[in-house]
Amino acid sequence: MTNDKPKLTPRQQQIFELIQRSIARTGAPPTRAEIAAELGFRSVNAAEEHLQALARKGVIELVGGTSRGIRLKAGTLRTVNESRRKNTDSDSGTGLPFNLALPGLEQLVLPLVGRVAAGSPILAQEHVEQSYAVEPSLFARRPDYLLRVRGMSMKDIGILDGDLLAVARTREARNGQIVVARLGDEVTVKRFQRTAQGIELLPENADFQPIVVPPDSTDFELEGLAVGLIRNQVLN
Repeated sequence: MTNDKPKLTPRQQQIFELIQRSIARTGAPPTRAEIAAELGFRSVNAAEEHLQALARKGVIELVGGTSRGIRLKAGTLRTVNESRRKNTDSDSGTGLPFNLALPGLEQLVLPLVGRVAAGSPILAQEHVEQSYAVEPSLFARRPDYLLRVRGMSMKDIGILDGDLLAVARTREARNGQIVVARLGDEVTVKRFQRTAQGIELLPENADFQPIVVPPDSTDFELEGLAVGLIRNQVLN
């Protein structure tokens, strides 16, 4: 019988516990700099190396483009608890299992993207306003980030100015899906429609006109699919 529980070094265990405490206390994981400062590393590179090791062991997931891009994976807490309970029984009893229902331990921690600068990746650090811990069950599909909605072009389907749209990164979409698209210097949320004449990005508000993207356009890029919505007042 194979043992698939993650085996962490003492230092990896320290970092893992630090991540859990940070999420429980603030709703967001620590930055690499905060980990380095807390544990006395000489540089953030040492913290990054340990995080990469934790990711390889399947304990966490790392999200590129943000300093707080650390996710605790569902199931991680359960397997680590079992391992630490055995350690508590067999050693001096100093190991404490994580059996408290601390908020955020099995939540997704998603970067919140605000305004996006022209020509730069949507998850570039300068676009990330903060991070939120959210329940995975809120979404039809696992999101990669939250996008702050600007304007009322989608109000007729309940997507309002200031809402946080949960977005799963993808370069493909089917007709009728709500997408996040980049058009030159702008990032917009619209309903996707592919026609013989090209791509149409359709608003859900009669005051706005469809955006037609010609087949030979070099300004269009699909950034992701909408997979859920959080009314911003809930997080304030």
